[in-house]
Amino acid sequence: MLNSKGERELCYVIRIDDVQPIQGRDNVECAIVGGWTCMVRKGQFKKGYLGIYFEIDSKLDTTKEVFKFTEKYDGKIKTQKFSIKDENGNKVGQFWSQGLLMSAEDFGWEYVHSAYGDYISTHKGAGSAIEEGDFLTKELGVTYAEAEDNKRKSSSSDKYKKMASRHQKLFSNPIIKKFYKNKYGKMILFLFLGRKTDKKSSFPSWVVKTDEERIQNLTHRISEFQKEEFIATEKIDGTSTTFTIKGNDYRVCSRNVVMTEKKDGGWYESNVYTEMSEKYNMKDVLKQLLKSNNNYEFVTIQGETYGQGVQKRDYNIKHHDLAVFNVIFGYKDKNVKRLNPIEMKELMDKYNIPTVPIIDCHVNIPNNCKDILDMAGGKSIIDGGMREGIVFRNYDGTKSFKAVDNNFITKYH
Repeated sequence: MLNSKGERELCYVIRIDDVQPIQGRDNVECAIVGGWTCMVRKGQFKKGYLGIYFEIDSKLDTTKEVFKFTEKYDGKIKTQKFSIKDENGNKVGQFWSQGLLMSAEDFGWEYVHSAYGDYISTHKGAGSAIEEGDFLTKELGVTYAEAEDNKRKSSSSDKYKKMASRHQKLFSNPIIKKFYKNKYGKMILFLFLGRKTDKKSSFPSWVVKTDEERIQNLTHRISEFQKEEFIATEKIDGTSTTFTIKGNDYRVCSRNVVMTEKKDGGWYESNVYTEMSEKYNMKDVLKQLLKSNNNYEFVTIQGETYGQGVQKRDYNIKHHDLAVFNVIFGYKDKNVKRLNPIEMKELMDKYNIPTVPIIDCHVNIPNNCKDILDMAGGKSIIDGGMREGIVFRNYDGTKSFKAVDNNFITKYH
């Protein structure tokens, strides 16, 4: 779920929409929260009660006793598939458990019902009541399970190799070479030489970090989405890449990290993000776009870098490529315009920059979450393999959401 700043929250208080039995499972049942289905202990929740929900892609701190039970999964919360069997033991379907739902009592807290409504008391004195919709990501130390993917900077994805390449003269010394071959020696060298602080700067304040909201968190808006047509594009499994310019300030960013150019040109460190910048002359393209209208304050291009070594799903290519999914113009009067996929493709084609494949330009949104998720699966336009999902965006670029295929998540993540 995204907060008011457009940042993803991984843990929050949510109300249980329903509790249903799971065929062939006597000790567990299905709790429905928004568009998510979670396997929970039988009798743990009732319809209308509050629970603490952890989204898929969360990573829990397994040093905390309350999260010890996730240790065998390294604290990572993922989608899990379970077989549904009939009374004769024959498989008749499958159940997807998406995320983790815990009760107030699991944390030693108290679920309170009062004349003014219900809430969860953490017994921490004044201000200890938490209510439906409250975010607990930071309080419970929940992090993003694939944060390491955002630190991927080269095809090798090896921080030690990058360290050695930055200090070639030093690493030509036979003594350093020998020290480097030792596991602990390598770690000691990285402690002193591995971190390069001058390649990072603050993330540009005018850029919204990329993280499309899942339809499971937007079930309350489905009726709203049904009132207009949407454009469907393929969701690509890669690493989020942002190129932006404001004045003479050009930046290349991963989801959280900003790359910095050297004063004499080039980059402090070669990586898949700067590789795409150079491959498609992004700096020159953004300069041209910024100058094309005197009212522009900034221009941002965002896309997914994919291919060999980026994710498990490499789209059968032995290199890296880019698929743009956002072109955003910021005006001096503080208005912002995001192009829809059709407008985006027309503009990017002029600069020979690839965009995410358009699946359908006239989509009418179904009236329920399940039918929308059923649309997510299919074949990728890129290579004919399994598609990760679909991103839906309306024609004025103001509304969008994603539907991710559960089968894809189970296989690749």
